[in-house]
Amino acid sequence: MVERNVLSASDVTIEYPSHSVSPAFTAVKGFTLTVAPGEIVGLVGSSGSGKSTLAHVASGQAALRASKESSPRIIGGSLEVLGLQMRGIRRGKLGRLTLGVGYVAQDAGSKLTSNMTVAELVAEPLLLRDKRYDRHEAGLKAATLVDALLLPVGTMMKLPHELSSGQRQRVAVARGLILDPVLLIADEPTAGVDVSVRSAVVDVIAGLQRARGASALIISHDLDTLRRSADRVAVIHEGMVVGLGPIDDVLADPRHPYVVRLAEELNGDDELDDEEFEDEQDGDELEGEDPDGEDQDGEAQNGENQDGEVRDGDDLGGDDPLGDDPLDHDDDSTGPLSPSADETRGAR
Repeated sequence: MVERNVLSASDVTIEYPSHSVSPAFTAVKGFTLTVAPGEIVGLVGSSGSGKSTLAHVASGQAALRASKESSPRIIGGSLEVLGLQMRGIRRGKLGRLTLGVGYVAQDAGSKLTSNMTVAELVAEPLLLRDKRYDRHEAGLKAATLVDALLLPVGTMMKLPHELSSGQRQRVAVARGLILDPVLLIADEPTAGVDVSVRSAVVDVIAGLQRARGASALIISHDLDTLRRSADRVAVIHEGMVVGLGPIDDVLADPRHPYVVRLAEELNGDDELDDEEFEDEQDGDELEGEDPDGEDQDGEAQNGENQDGEVRDGDDLGGDDPLGDDPLDHDDDSTGPLSPSADETRGAR
């Protein structure tokens, strides 16, 4: 028996309706793509190509905000996600959709609740879905994901403002993965992440989903970031698919000028010799997140905040840094949310 695709788009057209003085705008037109169970698909395109609009609609986020005038809507074609027809989907069916679809917005890291620790933020979806979920187990699962995404386990005790933008984005990715989604839709999951670890972060996302037989649609403007992890890539330009297939096949036989340009840019990067690469690495400081997880612009650097106040380090030993259960101080029967480092290593 052939398994149904987790996502199936056929000739989809998506429009932002007119409002106020703005006319209607077609962001996606004639989009066709399938994502099979266990498949990792990359969606590549420049800014304004329609890829984020697709993510917003396919994840159900647009339908949740359908009452807003600016929310995009499907006006042509068919889009099915987990067997649910997204065109005109009723709000009552969205709960079923969100149980199986994880979504990471490209600005998710900047929207983390400011007074919650990383441990609380990552574990929260588990506890919202099942209030009886064991908090210690939730903390252990959260710590395992944080560790897998190349963040120190000591990050669990920190607040969002103590992290760099790239670290916050990885926390958002962990939050999107915590419910073991059948399909993860990640829109620029490496936004703000240092270039030296972007591919590794995408590798982790792909590896975790594959290990569970789950799928992912990873959206990026950077084809090189997807090169090692995606089974197939769809190149989108001005709302239409202009290249589809295994990455090497798409680049070897480009059928559209935009794909030709992508291939030339990628081949140009590959031709950098070792000396040029070293010169780039030894040059001026990179903006954004340091490869070691520290922000070069001074935020959360060397354990200090911008006011110079010294923060606790990432020491994994000793007592549990969170002490009593941070999600429920009145109920310590299930133990603390944040596990010890030894427990985290044992779980991996």
